[in-house]
Amino acid sequence: MSKTSVEIDRDIAEEAAVILGTTTLRETIDASLREIVNAKRRLELVALLAEPDRYDFDAANNAWGGED
Repeated sequence: MSKTSVEIDRDIAEEAAVILGTTTLRETIDASLREIVNAKRRLELVALLAEPDRYDFDAANNAWGGED
């Protein structure tokens, strides 16, 4: 890990900390970056599942006791 100096908007950082449940600026920045990466991964997964014939939602629903 390396040390980097940046100016941070403290108001938005405090708001993010409340949302993320973090207590320090470093935790807030790290959690924010992780959330951005994870959000992109979720979008990629949704796009993958949305491809035609990629995923059978009816079969998944039926596996959990849904109706045929």
